[in-house]
Amino acid sequence: MSRVTIFCLITLLSTFFSPGLAPPSSAQSNDEFIRAEVQKLAAESGAIRKAAVMTLAKSGDMRVEAILESFKLAELYLWNDVVVLCKEMLEDDDYNEFCRLSDALTGEPLLDASGKQYEIPIEELQEIAPSRAERKLTNSAKFLARLSSPDREIRMSGAKKCGDPPGIIESVSQLEAMSENDPVKKIRYIAKESLLLIRLNQTTLERDSEAHLGIVRELGKMKSMRGLPRLQETYDGLAQGFEIPVAAKDEATKTYKFAVDQINGYQSFVGGVGNVFRGLSLGSVLILMALGLAITFGLMRVINMAHGELMMIGAYATFEMQRLFGHSPDNPSDLYYVAALPVAFLSAAIVGYLIEILVVRHLYRRPLESLLATWGIGLILIQIVRIRYGDNIGVNAPTWARGGLEVMQDLIVPYSRCFIIVLCGLCVLLIYYLMNHTKLGLRMRATMQNREMANSVGVNTGRVDRYTFAFGSGIAGVAGCAWTLIGGVTPDMGQTNFIIDSFLVVVTGGVGELIGVICAGLGIGVLTKVIEPTTIGPFVVGAIWAKILLLIIIVGFIQFKPAGLFAPKGRLSDV
Repeated sequence: MSRVTIFCLITLLSTFFSPGLAPPSSAQSNDEFIRAEVQKLAAESGAIRKAAVMTLAKSGDMRVEAILESFKLAELYLWNDVVVLCKEMLEDDDYNEFCRLSDALTGEPLLDASGKQYEIPIEELQEIAPSRAERKLTNSAKFLARLSSPDREIRMSGAKKCGDPPGIIESVSQLEAMSENDPVKKIRYIAKESLLLIRLNQTTLERDSEAHLGIVRELGKMKSMRGLPRLQETYDGLAQGFEIPVAAKDEATKTYKFAVDQINGYQSFVGGVGNVFRGLSLGSVLILMALGLAITFGLMRVINMAHGELMMIGAYATFEMQRLFGHSPDNPSDLYYVAALPVAFLSAAIVGYLIEILVVRHLYRRPLESLLATWGIGLILIQIVRIRYGDNIGVNAPTWARGGLEVMQDLIVPYSRCFIIVLCGLCVLLIYYLMNHTKLGLRMRATMQNREMANSVGVNTGRVDRYTFAFGSGIAGVAGCAWTLIGGVTPDMGQTNFIIDSFLVVVTGGVGELIGVICAGLGIGVLTKVIEPTTIGPFVVGAIWAKILLLIIIVGFIQFKPAGLFAPKGRLSDV
């Protein structure tokens, strides 16, 4: 008898007979049951092994999935009549192979008398090699095991996988119970959908057309996206002459067509709503960018072509805060983003302040010179960042910005985009309050409307210029911080993706008008995302043609309203 077996027996006897110890708990009983079924995986009979696989899958123990995966990968071995796990192979200088043994149930190392993990020559182990059919069954059984998980995400994935073609028939009873009793509405829907897909595969038009078409109608009512490919395939076959009785064929064709149209119509609606929402989040980033330009270009008459690089600085400041806090998917630290927002604002504001002092202050009322100078500054900033960071970096979103909320079937609203929209709204309110209810805002408006008059009443216009330019630059930094949640970060991200669109927002909305920036930003963002997936015959518009079409639309719009949606009023209209 091996030392492992003796150790197990001693442990078991001590559990029963040692004074002061409680009787075995239900967890211990379950462990014994699982271990007994694991032992059957080493049986010579294929029928016994398959029965053990299904018994384990239906046990409700979440450790079973790892056991079944090890069985499928042939990582289980028989050693002294005990099934053990070997995930690590060693080799000595003579090329002899050794296995490091672990417990098949817990995955913990099996230790010898000296406290070291057993390292057994491969020759002393009997390999448990599942057949191809057993591996296939095991792969299905893994998903069956997930149906009993207390975790909603694991349970949901199991319900989905059980319905994938050809479907796991053994899951029918559990799916029926889940479709009626699961506390999560989405899981009830998925369980019912998987149940229908399994039954659709079990019935045929030739043998039981009434039951089959009933399932098709149910899938159509459910707007089942997972069922669409199978319904579409059968409908295409019916349209091309699928051989069944004529009466049944006519009814089947109509039923399938109606179900396919139901699903396609709903998915088109969901896709359209999703595009609008993505457009709103893109528009929110454009608004954040354009708010800064509305100040520097709309009020100060400076064409700042480096504004996109100020956004880029905000994005890289967010990356640096991520590194400082050590945030990663495996080691999340969500506080990094709380710190990143003000740091991104200050970083871009400081750079903007320096640009104003060194270059822009000498170029007021000279738009062409300011355009060329700031364009050159933008190229310098891009190259500096490229030398320091390379061409691409990754910013990991905080945990609260991952995933989304399913507001309706198949329409998931990402938390990250919701946050960007809220952040944009807060920034708009902040700027409105600053411009209309603070002394600094009053001085800013006075300086931009009539610099000489403001100077004559004691306003330090030079200082106001610097603060105004820095504030507009800081808002661009916030836009860069927001963009890291939904897009990539590259040195030329502002120049390539945002600077032109931001100027279009300012010009279309009305120079210097806050409400115009909001309306134009949201309109351009939504219009972009609506145009991109549009198809004209076999041609898909795509991102590049969407920008071209959008530019044509805006140029045509400006022909009719040269001052934009909201024309400047008062002295600003004469500037």
